[in-house]
Amino acid sequence: MDEIVREPVKVRPEDLDPHYRWERALPAWGSMAVDFELRVDFHRLIRYRMGRARQALENSDLGALLLFDVNNIRYVTSTKIGEWERDKLCRFALLARGAEPILWDFGSAAVHHRLYVPWLLKEHCKAGLIGLRGTVPPAFGLMKRHAQEIAALLRDCGVADTPVGVDIIEPPMMFELQAAGLEIVDGQQVMLEAREIKNVDEIALLNRAAAMVDGVYQQIFEELKPGAREADIVANANRFLYAHGSDDVEAINAISGERCNPHPHNFTDRMIRPGDQAFFDVLQAFMGYRTCYYRTFNVGRATPAQHDAYRKAREWLDRAIELIRPGVSTDRIASVWPKAPDFGFPDEMAAFGLQFGHGLGLALHERPIISRVVSLTNPMEIKEGMVFALETYCPATDGYSAARIEEEVVVTDKGCRVISLFPAEELPIANRY
Repeated sequence: MDEIVREPVKVRPEDLDPHYRWERALPAWGSMAVDFELRVDFHRLIRYRMGRARQALENSDLGALLLFDVNNIRYVTSTKIGEWERDKLCRFALLARGAEPILWDFGSAAVHHRLYVPWLLKEHCKAGLIGLRGTVPPAFGLMKRHAQEIAALLRDCGVADTPVGVDIIEPPMMFELQAAGLEIVDGQQVMLEAREIKNVDEIALLNRAAAMVDGVYQQIFEELKPGAREADIVANANRFLYAHGSDDVEAINAISGERCNPHPHNFTDRMIRPGDQAFFDVLQAFMGYRTCYYRTFNVGRATPAQHDAYRKAREWLDRAIELIRPGVSTDRIASVWPKAPDFGFPDEMAAFGLQFGHGLGLALHERPIISRVVSLTNPMEIKEGMVFALETYCPATDGYSAARIEEEVVVTDKGCRVISLFPAEELPIANRY
């Protein structure tokens, strides 16, 4: 195979342009590249993400970012080796001021990157290992060796005497970095700042991911019959998503009948019964970009109490969506949601995540976080280009049913657009009697 000619990424002012076209509909492209229309421009996406990360680093007091969080590694290096590595802490990347990113990857993955990742310098794709969450004991010396290597690289860049921001880390590795003379501080906030504003390509990927969940909900609507189990629904949804290009089905919550209240956030082998209220959450990713998208259904019929719970959940959600526009602070949004005691919980922490908003991107939870727990006293500003989910929950007066609805929104220059399109204005009755 001919070797790919590569040059270091040079971030230009135009690379930070998100290229919004709010006058047009948000595209939900097919999963393939084609020669007859420009879909997601991955080269532009790579330059934008690198530019945002460099800009956030320059805006901080850090000399470098040392990244172990796979979402941050993907954002900065545009590399991914499989969902299995998400919780292994087996990869890491270094971004220093004025330097090209360096990636230490799992064994032969580094060799692969030298062949197929031309936006990284070949010599910056290194094999590395710090211990797989302690299974290789720190006493073996891998952490010490890499800490000394990183310190030497930072000295070469002239930033070894400035703080190094780290996102997540094993304590023994942090101790070795400190022993190598580095000042270690929190770098996750810098990366979250970089990732909070999505460009046109990220929005297209998020919209495509949402479109896949639209299809899942049509399938669920047709499958919701007595005799089906929560686990059956989940299995078929996984099959649909992977067949349509998902690179990770992180989780699918399937909650039915008496399991709806309180909300357990999982699925079981419970069998669906006539009259059940049932809600689902589909958390999956397309090209790394995630969904969080709840829908509630009733099976065959619904009681007045179930209809009432759904109407309230919808009303609380709509009040929040009406407020979304650039410049609005998250405390205003959280303030329109009911207080925890008003829907049966002792305090706001016990109700956390039920009346909730959270950013979506390469991670399930990015900026902004919107909740009465944090937003009323520590508000954040809503900005153009943010993408986040808003979700509400209302228990029914029958003591066991409940409604759960969630919409994904893109913040435009004047307001927001909803990209979760399966109908949810009224309670859907699947296979009505």
